Amino acid sequence: MGSEWLDSFKGKNLLITGATGFLGKVLIEKVLRTIPDVGKIFLVIKAKSKEDSMKRLQNEILQADLFKCLKEIHGESYQSFMLSKLVPVAGDVRKDDLDIEVDLAEEIAREVDIIVHLAANTTFDERYDVALDTNTRGPSRLIRFAQRCQKLKLFQHVSTAYVNGQREGRVLERPFYMGESIARERLTTESSVNSLPELDVEAEMELIGAFQENLMAKKMKEMGLDRARTFGWQDTYSFTKAMGEMLVYNMRGEIPLVIIRPSVVESTIKEPFPGWIEGNRMVDPIITYYGKGHLTSFLADPEVPIDIILVDMVVNAMLAAMAKHSARMEETQIYHITSSVTNPILCQDLFGYFFEHFEAFPYIDNNGKPVHVQPMKFFSSEDELLSDIWTNATHSRGEASMAGLAEKPSQRVERKWKKRAEQVKRLNNIYQAYFFYAGRFDDTNTRKLIEDMSEEERTMFGFDVGSINWKDYIGNIHIPGLRRHVMEKKSMNIY
Repeated sequence: MGSEWLDSFKGKNLLITGATGFLGKVLIEKVLRTIPDVGKIFLVIKAKSKEDSMKRLQNEILQADLFKCLKEIHGESYQSFMLSKLVPVAGDVRKDDLDIEVDLAEEIAREVDIIVHLAANTTFDERYDVALDTNTRGPSRLIRFAQRCQKLKLFQHVSTAYVNGQREGRVLERPFYMGESIARERLTTESSVNSLPELDVEAEMELIGAFQENLMAKKMKEMGLDRARTFGWQDTYSFTKAMGEMLVYNMRGEIPLVIIRPSVVESTIKEPFPGWIEGNRMVDPIITYYGKGHLTSFLADPEVPIDIILVDMVVNAMLAAMAKHSARMEETQIYHITSSVTNPILCQDLFGYFFEHFEAFPYIDNNGKPVHVQPMKFFSSEDELLSDIWTNATHSRGEASMAGLAEKPSQRVERKWKKRAEQVKRLNNIYQAYFFYAGRFDDTNTRKLIEDMSEEERTMFGFDVGSINWKDYIGNIHIPGLRRHVMEKKSMNIY
């Protein structure tokens, strides 16, 4: 590894929010394994006290299976090494001043060189007030704290490529300005544009303050989806993340800012070992239902690329951007860490790899029998999809009658298919916008970032999505990792 690249991290102190999350853990592991002479890493952990934050550090990071390579490297000194680098900070991006103890906040403000903002609420249809507080207000609170930091060299804000909402075609790596509305930019005539309301981020936050006391949780969820779609976003998550970007960009002042926009982040392809994943990511509930025989048809365009990126590649891109821009920074940089332009995987191919895996390695049901899956059937409308589900239900009920079963078992079959129809409808409500998505994320800046790295740096911190063999990754790395780390640990009732 080139000394100049590594030297950019030597002795540098980092502050990371969302440190106990999926992406945060992989970032921490990579830094400590490959850049051990980094300075302190302050981890903002949601906790009531310093003691509670230390407990979460021990339970969720130090004891996590992800860190087994570091345990092998350091042996008996593993704990002491980790605690010499990691500083748990009881705090919360949902609170003013991040709710960090005053003396510790002053220490961080004096010492931190790089801030990495990962904390987010990633539920697509979250309550509007909850999503706004974390995804929109949260970044603004952190950038306000960053303005107090005396030697800050970089603020890295991790967002999502889907802040681009319902944009179509090749979507460029450019920042959001306050009040941008995707719905308005898609209209071609002035009269049509004027018919839509302007997006006022401050007004959106005030709107929640006026209503949240009187609205039930369901209504708050409906409000989030309604506001998102009014302004051209597909769901509450992408909308509130976009408004968070607007605030950070508007409030940055002289702070060097990099925005990282990954797409659908899935399991590791290589580091620290292939297939590590924690919890269900975006496509994983679909894999789980399909592998267990509960999903045979889906609402999707089979020709649409499903933009997947691998978590260790995202982390490597984040580190490359830190190394490049913490030393010098002319203007805000946006990086799409995505695959839909450089190495797209089509929806039909993705499901084909699911089928090949489960046909070769079927899931074993509670009765010890293999679950036989069929190739996925795709539909363009919910009516067609539900018709197919009920056709299968009628066929199953007929088989039960021909077998001479009593009425009650036949009724159980009907109830099972009704439940399955509801599950499929819920999946479609969540995923429809992504499986018919018409945008492709341009990654010109990201490709240039790779070009600026030495061959040695690319080997150690590689994130070239063009190198991914999707068939091998999905069938031999991701699904086995999902089965090992998630499916075998959870019941089928994931909703």
